Amino acid sequence: MAIDRRGMWVDQGKAQRILQESGDRTDEVVEFQGRHRLDPRFLSETFDVAFPVLHGPYGEDGAIQGLFEMLDLPYVGCDVTASAVCMDKLQTKRLLVQAGFETAPWVTVRRHEWYANVAPLRRRILEFGLPVFVKPTRLGSSLGISKVKNPGELDDAMKVGFDFGPCLIVERGLDAREIEVAVLGNVEPRASLPGEIIPGRDFYDYKDKYLDDGCRLLAPAPLDEELVARVRKLAVDVFRLLGCEGMARVDLFLEGHTERLWVNEVNSIPGFTSISMYPRLWDLSGVKYPALLDELLRLAVERHRQIRKQG
Repeated sequence: MAIDRRGMWVDQGKAQRILQESGDRTDEVVEFQGRHRLDPRFLSETFDVAFPVLHGPYGEDGAIQGLFEMLDLPYVGCDVTASAVCMDKLQTKRLLVQAGFETAPWVTVRRHEWYANVAPLRRRILEFGLPVFVKPTRLGSSLGISKVKNPGELDDAMKVGFDFGPCLIVERGLDAREIEVAVLGNVEPRASLPGEIIPGRDFYDYKDKYLDDGCRLLAPAPLDEELVARVRKLAVDVFRLLGCEGMARVDLFLEGHTERLWVNEVNSIPGFTSISMYPRLWDLSGVKYPALLDELLRLAVERHRQIRKQG
């Protein structure tokens, strides 16, 4: 089954045709016609396990996970709470800071506050120094994110961000390498070897992730053994802190001159395309793609059975 950005559903045949026509490209928005808001077969047919591969609102923010819970259907990945927390950059940062993890300093700016008090908020943001990154708090795939390199770019970046949501975080830019770790498991999660992103653009944005071939993925990341161990432990610790289960990709920043590690964000539904880091890192860590899928399905069923026992 497939769901478009308006929440309309189509059957398996139509979904397969769309997938074959579009391939890995996600820049075209397909709007489905003549279907229901919820496919009624979901309520009448028997499904063993749901494997959500949806990004953004309604897909990885706990919404569809809540639907699966209501249907008593096992599903791959994080539960409702962890999905919602990981999707919300502001709540994730608050939990990280409270638990003693380092994350890039930030300012929270809401749309009505910005337009009512733009001058003091602008000064506060620029006190970070440049560059800064403007990010919608509840969106994925780097949509709406801008890198601000001079003061004159800030207002436009805020406007772009607010086009995607009413609340933004503005982070101080870090002079750091981008390290990603794939985490797998429920009660006893384990981390893959880390990878490194070398952006092909000014930063690792939507086009770099999905449309262009300019970025490089170094897998495994060129790190010494001690640093690899630190990175893997940090990824598992963050995974557990946020209540993740099944799978997630933990994104970190590594300051080269100090080897200081910062937590960037956690993706509860990482990419599974041919160039995606999550399956690629597990392949390097000894878990081939078919075995990875089997393990994710097994973890989904295992969690569902455990919840039933508790109920």
